[in-house]
Amino acid sequence: MACLSNGDGGLHKRAAIGAVLLAAGSASRMGHRPKSLLELDGVPLIRRQMLALSGAGVKDIVVVLGHYADRIKEAIRELPATLVHNPDPDAGQISSLRMGLQMLPPQMDAALVALADQPLIRSQDIVDLICAYKMRPTGTQVVQPSAEGLPGNPVMFSAQVRAQILADAPHVGCRQWQSAHPDQVHAWATPNSRYRVDVDTAEDIAAMAAQTGLQLTWPADLVISA
Repeated sequence: MACLSNGDGGLHKRAAIGAVLLAAGSASRMGHRPKSLLELDGVPLIRRQMLALSGAGVKDIVVVLGHYADRIKEAIRELPATLVHNPDPDAGQISSLRMGLQMLPPQMDAALVALADQPLIRSQDIVDLICAYKMRPTGTQVVQPSAEGLPGNPVMFSAQVRAQILADAPHVGCRQWQSAHPDQVHAWATPNSRYRVDVDTAEDIAAMAAQTGLQLTWPADLVISA
């Protein structure tokens, strides 16, 4: 992809990009343990995502917390970010998304929405997504990675889309906006399967280990004895 790096993980002619990192869920399918605190090489997944975003040059990061907020804060306490608490995280991910979008600085040119349970996302993956957004087809406002024909994350969209989502009904999030405006969505085809990997269940952890050789582990205080 012909998109120039400036040597520090960012891009030339850098746009003002804000990121919303979603980490408010109850993780019921993971035994009601915060999956964002699963560790890869000793580093919690939420911390890895924040480092990937900042390493790609994203300076404004809003982390939306809900369940397990106090425990998750401990893992990221010294990293620069705006922490927002969703008082009703069981209302669904859309409520957390909208809360995060509201907290981004108003001068943002684009917003990037990331999930805290994607173990394999690196700074270069974020840089590549930003590059794909900059090179998106004329008339499109949303870029979503598509690996092997299937949608992935993170997703990136314009300030106009952000404003339209927030002006719409409370049940409208990015997915609903995309469904209503399919002609403005660019499914960015990429061979990078890392955009497709997230972990919702113990089976997902085992599948990732089988496919990549990488093992996710729980911090000691979250291990459930057999």
